[in-house]
Amino acid sequence: MSRTVHVNGAYVPEEEAKISVFDRGFLMADGVYEVTSVLEGRLCDFAGHIARLHRSLRELDMPAPVSDDALLVIHRELVARNGVEEGLVYLQVTRGAHDRDFAWPEGLTPSLVLFTQAKPLIRSAAAARGIRVVSVEDLRWRRRDIKTVQLLYPSLAKMDAKKRGVDDAWLVEDGLVTEGTSNNAWIVTKGGSIVTRQLSNDILHGITRAAVLKLAAEAQLRVEERPFTIAEAQDAAEAFSTAASSFVMPVVEIDGKRLGDGKPGPVARRLRDIYVENAMATAI
Repeated sequence: MSRTVHVNGAYVPEEEAKISVFDRGFLMADGVYEVTSVLEGRLCDFAGHIARLHRSLRELDMPAPVSDDALLVIHRELVARNGVEEGLVYLQVTRGAHDRDFAWPEGLTPSLVLFTQAKPLIRSAAAARGIRVVSVEDLRWRRRDIKTVQLLYPSLAKMDAKKRGVDDAWLVEDGLVTEGTSNNAWIVTKGGSIVTRQLSNDILHGITRAAVLKLAAEAQLRVEERPFTIAEAQDAAEAFSTAASSFVMPVVEIDGKRLGDGKPGPVARRLRDIYVENAMATAI
C-alpha cells in the first residue's frame, strides 16, 4: 500500500511526489535532515530534533521552511495517515530550486519533504544479538556537526563493512574513533566507565547520545566524554552505538575481535531498557 508523503505543503501518494531537478539538495547536497523515531504512534525526542534542525539551518544560513508548530502537525499527520505505530519520520530541508550554480541568489524558497518508515525499533533482532563493526578511515568533511544530506562517504563505509561480512563501520581519524556511519560510538571500560567522544565539529551532536548521557547520569553510571582508539575499544568490556533509528545498539565485535563473551553486555542492555522506557514515557 502506497505511503502518503509531504512535499512542500502537499500530502501526496509517494508515486506522485515530485521535487524540481534544479533543487540544490539534488544538485549540491545543499540540505539538512532529521530522523525522529515513533513509538506507539507518538514522536520521541521531537523537541531535541527540532532544536538540532535549527542549528543546522543556522550553520548553513538557510531559513526554516515553516514554523515548529507546523512541523509537529505535519509529523503527526503523516504518522496518522500511514498508520505508523513504530518506525521513523524523515524530514529534509533544502535551500530550494534554482538553475545550477555554485553561488545561490538571495530569497530562495526552501524545499520541505517528509516521509515515514514503519519498522520494528524495540524488538530489534540486531539489538538482541549485537552487531559487528570494522574500522574505516574517516574521510568526511570537517563539519560533521551539521546534519547535512551529503552522506556519500558514510554510505561507502557502510557498504565496505557489508562487503566484509559485518554490520557497520566505525570511522577513525588521527588514530581515534570519531563515530559510526550513522550513529555515535561508545565503549564501556573494564573499570566500568562509559566513554564517548566529546562534542565538537568532528561528530554529529546526537539527540539519542544526549538522552543516553542524561539517563546514565541519573542511573549514577560513570561517564567520560573523550576520544578512544580502536585498540582501547577492542580491549573494552562492552561497546555500543546510539541513534534515533536504533536507540542503544550493542556492539559485540570490532575488527574481528570479540568483546567479552560475544553477546550484548549488561550496561548496554540496561541503557537500552532505560532509554526505551523514557522514550515511551515522554513521546508526544
